[in-house]
Amino acid sequence: MKLQDFLGTQTKWNFEAIANDTDLTRQIQILLIGLYLLEPPADGKFGPISVASLKKFQELKKTGESDFLGAVTAKELIETKPEELPKPSLKLGNDIASRIVKYLLSKNYQVFTNPKEYNIVYVEGLDEDWSLNKDTPNQFNDQRILIEIVNGAPKIVNYWQATTEPGSRYTFSPMNDGGAARIKFGQYKAWAVGQHGNAERHQALVQVAPITVHRDFNKDFQRTGDKLDTGLFLINQHWGYDAPANDIKNASAGCLVGRRREGHKEFMAIIKQDRRYVANKDYVFYTTVIPGDDLMKMFPG
Repeated sequence: MKLQDFLGTQTKWNFEAIANDTDLTRQIQILLIGLYLLEPPADGKFGPISVASLKKFQELKKTGESDFLGAVTAKELIETKPEELPKPSLKLGNDIASRIVKYLLSKNYQVFTNPKEYNIVYVEGLDEDWSLNKDTPNQFNDQRILIEIVNGAPKIVNYWQATTEPGSRYTFSPMNDGGAARIKFGQYKAWAVGQHGNAERHQALVQVAPITVHRDFNKDFQRTGDKLDTGLFLINQHWGYDAPANDIKNASAGCLVGRRREGHKEFMAIIKQDRRYVANKDYVFYTTVIPGDDLMKMFPG
């Protein structure tokens, strides 16, 4: 069955019927991916995530078909272009969660708005009271933040002291001849639940897709002027072994690191409740890394 076969007919298929037709499922998934309502791949399996994405499309387009696929939905799926799709309405205030979401939207980054979909954001050079700091090298002076959209409003689920940058040890003695890795600001779909470390192995978000880093060849703890390098570098999201706030020690060679073990366990426990991970244990998470000074300049409190 194809979507075209529904046009001009009274045919109605429930979600179970769609799930039994791999070709139809894959066609629907490809179109939803093109509309940025579903993440790749189009695997032909019409599970909970695909169902939710189709229902969201039907809601946005006001098809009047909420529990089945009919001619109206089929026509809209075939004809709708991404720029024609209404955006979910967000209730944005001046709280820190709203300001971060405004920043992400201003950069055309993905913001996930469904219940139990967590937006992972690291803000560099920001203290726990949401004030800017000097972003001094070799310190845990960044924030790891989880944001969920609840009834249209961004809410901080939790946040933790973190670092997005390598410490002195690996800056002065880098693991790569080109210099220590310092992640390039931006958004990447690159991390899945896995294991990090050897001596103290623990659950973490491990890099499974390429990201871009700056190589600090001149060892000045800055991105400016550094060469870019894209690839798989084991840039994981792990814990910082309870290192002192003012000394990263050997906790980071360029990873995204939450300082405390207990805080990291909290982070992972929440991440594993994400509905996309619940549906697919191999789900690859987006993560966004942004500069605190840029955030506060664009969206001051």
